[in-house]
Amino acid sequence: MRDVLDELHRWWAEGATVGLATVVHTWRSAPRQPGAAMLVAPDGEVTGSVSGGCVEAAVYELAVDPDRLPVLQRYGVSDDDAFAVGLTCGGIIDVFVERVSRQTFPELGAVVASIRAGEPVAVVTCVEPADHDRFGRRLVVWADRTGGSFGSSRLDAAVADDVRGMLAAGRTGTLRYGDEGQRRGDELTLFVASYAPPPRMIVFGAIDFAAAVARIGSFLGFRVTVCDARPVFATARRFPAADEVVVQWPHRYLAEQAEQGLVDERTVLCVLTHDPKFDVPLLEVALRLPVAYVGAMGSRRTHEDRLARLRLAGLTDEELGRLRSPIGLDLGARTPEETAVSIAAEIVANRWGGSGAVLSEVDGPIHHRTAGAAAD
Repeated sequence: MRDVLDELHRWWAEGATVGLATVVHTWRSAPRQPGAAMLVAPDGEVTGSVSGGCVEAAVYELAVDPDRLPVLQRYGVSDDDAFAVGLTCGGIIDVFVERVSRQTFPELGAVVASIRAGEPVAVVTCVEPADHDRFGRRLVVWADRTGGSFGSSRLDAAVADDVRGMLAAGRTGTLRYGDEGQRRGDELTLFVASYAPPPRMIVFGAIDFAAAVARIGSFLGFRVTVCDARPVFATARRFPAADEVVVQWPHRYLAEQAEQGLVDERTVLCVLTHDPKFDVPLLEVALRLPVAYVGAMGSRRTHEDRLARLRLAGLTDEELGRLRSPIGLDLGARTPEETAVSIAAEIVANRWGGSGAVLSEVDGPIHHRTAGAAAD
C-alpha cells in the first residue's frame, strides 16, 4: 500500500470509493513481493502495480466491479486463464482485491498518519476463506493499541500479539489461525502488511565513496546516516543524499544508537574509514550487534591486519565471520559510483540469499526468499 498511499488517502479523504489490489502471497519467480499494491481510482486511473504489467488488465477488471469484491484471485502458469493474461515468468501470485472507502476502512486516516510520522503500524486483513463471515475484515495494530476487529476478542488479541513481533522486524506475510485465535488452527488466513520506518544504513567515513554509497542507499529505500569524527569532512553539503550527517567518533555513535534501540536486525553498516584508529573500535561494536550486514572497505592486506587487531581485541571467529571485507561484490569496480553499486549488490544478495553469480549461468529460481521473509 505504501506505493499508492498518497493517491489512496486523497480519494479516501474526499469520500470516494476505490479499488485496491494487494499481492498477499507469492510462489517461485513472482515479479512482485507481498505488499505490492495497485489502486484503481473512481475515474479509472491506475496507480501502482501487482505484477510489473503481467496481470494488471485482469486485476483492473476485478477492481472496477464492486459486485465481485472483496475477492482473492490467484494468477500463475498453473492457471490457464492467468497464463492467457501474461504471467509467463513462472511465478504464482495471490492478489486480494477490495473496495476501500471511509465506510469500509475507517482507520485508514490514522494508518496514513502513522506511516508518514514513522510510527510502526500493521494492517491485518482476513483474505481466506471467502465464505467466512470474517473474510475482508481487518485489524490495525500499533505497538500500544489496535483499531478495527475481526469480531472475536480472542482472535484480535492473538493476532495483535503475533503481529507486533512481525512489525518489530518489519516483516510482511501471512498468518493462520483457528476461528477463535487458536495458533494451531488454519481455518483463517490473515495477511499482515507491516509499515515500519525505513531500515537504516549507517555509512562510516566521510569520503567520496561514502557520498556514492549514501546515494544508492537512499535509492534502495534506506534512511541513510553518514558518520565521521572529522567536522571538516562530515558536512551536509558534501552528502546531500544522506538523511543526516553526524560528527562523532564512529564507535561511540554506534554504541549510543544501539543503547537507544535505534539499531535493529534490518540495519546495514558500511565501514569505509579504512583507518585502524577508527574502524577497529567501530567493528568491535558492530560485529557484536544483531544487524543485517557489516561491511568494511580496504585491501586484502588491510583486511588481514584488521582481523589480527580484532582478534587481539577479543572478537571470536564467529563474530569475525559476520564481517564482509573487502566490502562488495567482484564487479571490477573502479569509481566511487561503481564501488557503491558493488556494495549495494552485496547488501541485496545478503538480504535475499543471492549468490552474486551471473544469472545466465545459474539454474533455479531468480527470486530468493529468506527464511524470515514471510510467516505462513
